[in-house]
Amino acid sequence: MTLKDKKVAFLVADGVEDLEFYAVAMRLQEEGMTVLTAAMDLKPISGKGGLAIKPDAIIADLNAEELFAIVLPGGWAPDKLRRFKEVTDLVAKMDKQGKVIGIICHGGLIAISAKIVAGRKSVGSLGIKDDLLNAGAEWVDKAAFRDGNQVWGRVVADIPEFNRELVEALKDAI
Repeated sequence: MTLKDKKVAFLVADGVEDLEFYAVAMRLQEEGMTVLTAAMDLKPISGKGGLAIKPDAIIADLNAEELFAIVLPGGWAPDKLRRFKEVTDLVAKMDKQGKVIGIICHGGLIAISAKIVAGRKSVGSLGIKDDLLNAGAEWVDKAAFRDGNQVWGRVVADIPEFNRELVEALKDAI
């Protein structure tokens, strides 16, 4: 089974955690996936660590049926993105379709606003632990794991474990 040419969208905005975007995106590119960097518009954005990111898709133009998976990197971007209906609707549709959703660090804020965490296991930065619990999720303090179609990662230091779990989930979804 191959992931070659399967489309995965990364939802980004100013303040996205650079490593959670670049390290994960590059790992999926190694698998041959087509990585779409999606933002609210096509203006260049600046990651939390100052790296430049050029979006190649507008979130409102994405179609859940055309995507194989979606990744929600952390940083400050998720708190901005969660405010837009087109973001939460897309994530909710992807979840309803059982498509793989990678969620790392503060990316869980988008998952909360998309109302896809209640009754599910979750993890992320300790900064959102109470938010996840208040949204009805179960907190699991592990570097990375899978709960159905959702792949969760804790923080930047856990990217290797997150990448392994995410790639395994994607291959299982073929």
